[in-house]
Amino acid sequence: MANKAVILGSNYYIGLSIIRCLGVEGVHTVAVDYSNEGSYGAKSKYLKEHLIGPHYKKEPEALLEFLIDYGKKQDLKPVLYPGADPYVEFMDKYFHELKEYYLFPMTKKGLWTDVMDKEKLHTLAKKHGVLVPETVRPTDKDFYQRIEDEIKFPCIIKPTDSPSFVAKFRRKIFLVKNRKELDEGLKLAREAGLDVIVQRIIPGFDDHMYTFDAHLDQNSDVTHWVTCQKYRQYPINFGASVYTGQKYVQELYDIGAPFFKKIGYKGFGEIEFKKDGETGKFYLIEINVRTTNLNSLLYKAGINFPYITYREMIGEPIGKKAIDYDTGIVFRYLQEDLLAIRDYVRKGQLSYGDVIKSLFRKKAPAIWSFKDPKPAFSYLGMTLKKIGNKLKN
Repeated sequence: MANKAVILGSNYYIGLSIIRCLGVEGVHTVAVDYSNEGSYGAKSKYLKEHLIGPHYKKEPEALLEFLIDYGKKQDLKPVLYPGADPYVEFMDKYFHELKEYYLFPMTKKGLWTDVMDKEKLHTLAKKHGVLVPETVRPTDKDFYQRIEDEIKFPCIIKPTDSPSFVAKFRRKIFLVKNRKELDEGLKLAREAGLDVIVQRIIPGFDDHMYTFDAHLDQNSDVTHWVTCQKYRQYPINFGASVYTGQKYVQELYDIGAPFFKKIGYKGFGEIEFKKDGETGKFYLIEINVRTTNLNSLLYKAGINFPYITYREMIGEPIGKKAIDYDTGIVFRYLQEDLLAIRDYVRKGQLSYGDVIKSLFRKKAPAIWSFKDPKPAFSYLGMTLKKIGNKLKN
């Protein structure tokens, strides 16, 4: 296939999964990183080129120039994939400049950024009749009274800009149990110059978290979709998926597809929902606008989302497909799942018996692949090196 695929970031398993999903179909894959260090995805046998360019945050304009220079040298426009949220922000910032030399599905500058921004996403959801957790802002009138009346403790302080918050605090939210912890969390965010909102916690254990993963064509119609159910997260209760199974839930399509259509979304998107343990209603929590952590699961379940995007961008037919049954396959990120299991058991949220019973299912590992083992060995070497350095210190 003449059009190359350029993947921004091979130092995380999302980029690796994109490389594999495209490479297995014969697509010429190119990874762009800011350093060789840690880029274990570049060890994949499916990667054809590995480029080292400027840092997306430290030198964004230099990275833009680097990508434009590469794009100019190609006979056909490459298809561009962000491997992490900061790369999505970079692509949205330089949307029109990149469109000159690369193909990607989104056609509206700023929409990615809007749905990544929790406050703007909630406004969009409410406008289109999708349930979201009750939310107040530190600047709202009668803020503390509304916390007592509507939100109640415990609650969560949540960033409007998740990538910046995670980069600063190494966590997705602050869980606060009282007024003192609330004030402390707000102060930390304020000192870091980060905007936050305060949300009610939707009742239900971590297995009440679900995802609706879909590809939307250039008419914003869903062509391919899968739904999944989380079982374990890390950090526990408010973290990223580390053990998640494909689970067919028609209601998630019924909510998610019309919402995506109404906001004019295009390309791959993942809506995270939480099912209220008391009412059974699904609440929209967030949207992931880049390839999901669960991509290896979606691929094994039967839908190759990166390749669907590629085919659509180069003008090839993509058809339609839905996984409307349970495959029994689970995604697992082994390293963090082990940490999650430790914490669930320590806090009495799961027993070892619960964990053991959950393990006897067909796996879609985050990193390991019998057909492409080098990235896993590279990752293992990195991990052992980090452990060795910690022991020395």
